Amino acid sequence: MQNVYQTLNNGSRIPQMGFGVYLIEGDENTKRACLEALKLGCRHIDTAHAYQNERGVRDAVWESGIPREEIWLTSKLWPSEYGEGKTMAAIDKMLDRLGTTYIDLLLLHQQFGDYPGAWRDMEKAVSQGKVQNIGLSNFESERLEEIFEQAVIKPAVLQVECHPYYQQQALKQRIEPYGTALECWYPIGHGDKGLMQEPLFKALADKYGKTAVQIILRWHIQEGNIIFPKTTNPLHMQENFDIFDFCLNDQEMREIRALDCGKRFFTMSLEEQERVLGSFIPAD
Repeated sequence: MQNVYQTLNNGSRIPQMGFGVYLIEGDENTKRACLEALKLGCRHIDTAHAYQNERGVRDAVWESGIPREEIWLTSKLWPSEYGEGKTMAAIDKMLDRLGTTYIDLLLLHQQFGDYPGAWRDMEKAVSQGKVQNIGLSNFESERLEEIFEQAVIKPAVLQVECHPYYQQQALKQRIEPYGTALECWYPIGHGDKGLMQEPLFKALADKYGKTAVQIILRWHIQEGNIIFPKTTNPLHMQENFDIFDFCLNDQEMREIRALDCGKRFFTMSLEEQERVLGSFIPAD
């Protein structure tokens, strides 16, 4: 695959297309999938403590033979790890699980808990060389502005649900003054049948000799979104990465933007997130 890079607000260059390991169960399965992605040329892996598969990512990086500095590793801290002192200890444990001396990008996974204290520790970790870039995941409430106001180091990325049905244009405007890049989970709308069967995607797939998924992923790339679709199917993985041999024209990009209807697939309120997710404590 061709690697296209995006420059973050501190000058770091992140591969715009990555591989996500959310819901891949077990370290062995994770290692196998990551090795396949790396073999295909992917150099960006997105994991999290809550996914409970960071050691599988570690093993894939080790076994790949690819120099560590050529692979971008993103992971995320869970709210149970938030708080000054507490977060620094959690970062040290994460470095051990990932088998590395530094993390390319570290995110706060959820927008509840002692996130102000966690952010301060993350900034310290940057100054100590343990982390190179820091950012946020799922911060869409006014708590996003709270972090921007307190942060000495402004978030490099914000990772949220984003796809043609939910394009996050208003959120992009909120983060633009800080140079914060948008990362997208559910980039193909959680595989929604209605989205996959949109006549526009069928027409474009026929025109370019691609699949609807490839058209959507290509749209993300041209929109400037950072994406990391997950699959354990080698054929689908190869198809996901095979999107750099064509370009959508301006009219086609506008037509896809017109599909934005505000439909999201993760609908839990902030209060529900705190109540349902707050009790989870990932194992070390």
